[in-house]
Amino acid sequence: MSENSVLEMVNKGLFLPLMEEFYTIQGEGFHKGTAAYFIRVGGCDVGCHWCDVKESWNAETHPPTDIDHIVENAAKYSDTIVVTGGEPLTWDMGPLTEKLKARNLKTHIETSGAYILTGTWDWICLSPKKKKLPVGRIYDEAHELKVIVYNKHDLIFAEEQAAQTNKDCILYLQPEWSIREKVTPIIVEYVMKNPKWKVSLQTHKYLNIP
Repeated sequence: MSENSVLEMVNKGLFLPLMEEFYTIQGEGFHKGTAAYFIRVGGCDVGCHWCDVKESWNAETHPPTDIDHIVENAAKYSDTIVVTGGEPLTWDMGPLTEKLKARNLKTHIETSGAYILTGTWDWICLSPKKKKLPVGRIYDEAHELKVIVYNKHDLIFAEEQAAQTNKDCILYLQPEWSIREKVTPIIVEYVMKNPKWKVSLQTHKYLNIP
């Protein structure tokens, strides 16, 4: 297949720049502790300085992969599939989720919401970033809001974002891993004073799993 043909397939969402795929335990948010198959898609221009997967940012370093192959691999391991990145909504997620749903698989996404929501999802984790705010209807669709807390100002940002979500959206504050010892007490105190929020921890890192 020619380079132009591959690019066309990527633009249609039929191929995706696949960084990695793995079977593990969901470590964060509402579904923590759940066995799930993760599909990590390359490509992100949000540019969080504390991102722990910066190698995902440049989509060109990850091979364009046929979504049929991705779905076939996923179906071998779990009925819960988590699509993450990078920023997965950089690409059209419609074709991938259509094929996953055709296999009766549950589709979850972790996204900053910086691009228009595409695809059919059983669970949407919206994790907004200051540098590139969510767009479109994702505030209305999100099942959980997860705000990463690096400093006290992030609590103000969290409230601004929560004010835009739907009434059923579950609200989480999660310490940025590299300074967790500093910010976790701040989060705990805030949640106790504002119990509409819950604490999310990166339990997979404590368990030393992917």
